[in-house]
Amino acid sequence: MRRATGCRGFTLIELLVAISLMALMTVLSWRGLDGVSRAQTRLQQQSDDVLALQATLAQWGADLDALAVQPDTPSLDWDGRALRILRRSSVAPDEGLRVVAWARRSVDGRGQWLRWQSPPLLTRGALELAWQKAQGWAQTPSDDDLLREVRTVALDQWQIFYYRGNAWSNPLSSAGATEATSPASAESAPTPSGASADVPDGVRLVLTLSAGQAINGTLTRDWVRGQIGGSP
Repeated sequence: MRRATGCRGFTLIELLVAISLMALMTVLSWRGLDGVSRAQTRLQQQSDDVLALQATLAQWGADLDALAVQPDTPSLDWDGRALRILRRSSVAPDEGLRVVAWARRSVDGRGQWLRWQSPPLLTRGALELAWQKAQGWAQTPSDDDLLREVRTVALDQWQIFYYRGNAWSNPLSSAGATEATSPASAESAPTPSGASADVPDGVRLVLTLSAGQAINGTLTRDWVRGQIGGSP
């Protein structure tokens, strides 16, 4: 009489070993995927930081390039907290002028470099009001001011220097102070065609970017005045 033969099954120990190996491989695979995902997130964040800084500096340069010169009206003013700029419209020549301001303020516990822009200005009264409003925005912004500001990059501190008389100087010093701080107090003085008494030959921007960004530390950017046109 012949004995029936069959396939031998796995023992309990063999099953436990196999399950343990599969669990280990799953954990290792998950860690590998998580590491790749984290690396991609970091690279994307760094890329976003670089693009944000590039766009911000491009806007900074565009604001200075579009400086508008008007009679008895300041074009540029630095009060130690905000830099105010009177600029031409980049959209349509008949849109009027705008007042732009740059300042640093703590937002949600972190220093932020901010840009504020007025609506189009078609009258001297509106220009004077916007010029004063830009100065107030840097200190105690209203709800309307907050709607008009844009956060750019995280910033620990910033400095501004003017180039006048073949030297860089602090705009607030006696050698570099602007001659006009508001349209109402501006003094009319003879200036070369296409120039303004309160516009220096160059503006140096020194930023101390916050840690944790793709680019951090101190960054210096110089702007040199070219041909500045009057009102459109």
